[in-house]
Amino acid sequence: SGCLRFPKAVVSTQSTGKLDVLANDLFINLLKSSYQTCAMVSEENENMIEVPVAKHGRYIVCFDPLDGSSNIDCLVSIGSIFGIYRRDSDEGGVTEQDCLLPGNKLVAAGYCVFGTACMMVISTGNGVNGFTLDPSIGEFILTAPDMKVPPKGKIYSVNEGNSSYLDEKLIKYFTNCKYPASGKPKAARYVGSMVADVHRTICYGGIFMYPASTSAPNGKLRLLYECNPMAFIMEQAGGKAVTGRGCERILDV
Repeated sequence: SGCLRFPKAVVSTQSTGKLDVLANDLFINLLKSSYQTCAMVSEENENMIEVPVAKHGRYIVCFDPLDGSSNIDCLVSIGSIFGIYRRDSDEGGVTEQDCLLPGNKLVAAGYCVFGTACMMVISTGNGVNGFTLDPSIGEFILTAPDMKVPPKGKIYSVNEGNSSYLDEKLIKYFTNCKYPASGKPKAARYVGSMVADVHRTICYGGIFMYPASTSAPNGKLRLLYECNPMAFIMEQAGGKAVTGRGCERILDV
């Protein structure tokens, strides 16, 4: 099975690099000129980005333009994440409250992986499909139709370097993964780029988690443009995505 486990989201403190800025500007400029959006929420912007009224559309897009950018210099896979909401009302100007919607209101979500190939994985609420960029024609080709998380997984993915800050129940779970009472131990895989780790979980199964800790009681992942889109995709692929507070769905937060 596939599972995501995240605590509540927090405000971003990730430093911004040149590629982050470039990616953010591309997202904003292209979405503004699409005539399909009325507002955007970006990991790189402190406030909501409103689209000029003359270019207003019906949709609100929340995105992390370049996830895992701290891994750029060592050539590790990074990516972009986005979630799309339909605005509830067409009356008046867009407010921040219009953007603060739960994940169960998403109409579409997706991510792009920039690694050995460029792949876009997207869902509009009817399953998950993967498209790989063909540079020779400049188009994304459907290469992974109806992606499903394998029913059983052998991989657990978490930064165990933070174990001294984590809940004792999690430590026991990690120990059981490594030293099971019977059968083979699970394999540990952790890239440190959320897009790469989640993509592997969808392809190979297992669990990816970024739990709360004593140093970050609310966790570090952001709800609107990281947790919600990834949870939407994971559930559409047949997996689960929970906050860690029992079986609470991320999409219901």
